[in-house]
Amino acid sequence: QVQLVESGGGSVQAGGSLRISCVASPYSEYCMGWVRQAPGQEREGVASIYARAGQTEYARSVKGRFTISQDKAKSTVYLQMNGLRPEDSAMYYCVTDPVGICKVRPDWNIWGQGTQVTVSP
Repeated sequence: QVQLVESGGGSVQAGGSLRISCVASPYSEYCMGWVRQAPGQEREGVASIYARAGQTEYARSVKGRFTISQDKAKSTVYLQMNGLRPEDSAMYYCVTDPVGICKVRPDWNIWGQGTQVTVSP
């Protein structure tokens, strides 16, 4: 069973940047992603990366501001978040799946514990 451990969340003012990280053990050679959920709201798929080829996909709400990347040597996937907005505030979860289509989506089989991102106006 893959274990995912996120880090790097925190508080930032609107317009600022944060980078969150996820160490996967073992690292998925298939599909990794990020999902976020704010209190009282539905889960939202944010970004995904097809680990073998590096292909990425983003939700419309973050495209152009967020970048998902990976460092296979460190078994780590990153989410660089620039131009943060208050509506980006949420718990961010690292996710992975050994099967299925690698795309941005809210439902995944394997989840980390989450890291909180808070953006103040």
